[in-house]
Amino acid sequence: MGNLLKLFISFFKIGAFSFGGGYAMLPLIEKEIIHVHGWLSNTEFIDILALSEMTPGPIAINSATFLGFKVAGVFGSAVATLAVILPSFIVMSIIFHFIVKFKNTPYVEWIFSGIRPMVLGLIAAAAVSVGKNAFVDIKSVFIAGLLFYMVSFRKFNAILAIVLAGLLGVLLY
Repeated sequence: MGNLLKLFISFFKIGAFSFGGGYAMLPLIEKEIIHVHGWLSNTEFIDILALSEMTPGPIAINSATFLGFKVAGVFGSAVATLAVILPSFIVMSIIFHFIVKFKNTPYVEWIFSGIRPMVLGLIAAAAVSVGKNAFVDIKSVFIAGLLFYMVSFRKFNAILAIVLAGLLGVLLY
C-alpha cells in the first residue's frame, strides 16, 4: 500500500476516533505515526508538536500537514490534512440535520457527560507521553513547571510563555 493511502487511512482513523480536539488526539496520533508506521521518532514527534503549536490552526490539522509533507511531500500534506478533517465534516453534516430535534433531550446530555471525562483522560495521557520525552533533565522540568504555573495560575500570556521558554532554553542550555 502506498504512502498516500497509508497517510489517508491513518489520519482518517485519527479524525474519526478522536473526540475533544487536538490534544485528545495526541495519543492516537502518536500510536499511528510512531508505533504503527514508524514515520517519526519520539523526538521528531515532539518537534512536530512544537511546530504545530507555534503555527496558527488546530494541532491535529497542523500535525497532519507537517507529517504528510515529511512522508510524501505536498500531496502527502494535502491527503493527511483532508483525511483528518473529513470524519468531522461527515459527522457534523449528519448531526446538523438532527440537532434541532434532539438538542434538549437528556440522552444527549448523558452522552456528553460521559465523553467529557474521557477527553480529559486522553489529554492527560498525551501530557504523560510527551512529558516522558520532553523532560530530559532538571532544567527542562524547571522550564515546564515554571511556565505551567505562570500560564495556569497567574494567567500569563501563552504567546509570551512560548517566547520565555525559548529564552530560558538559550540561557540554560
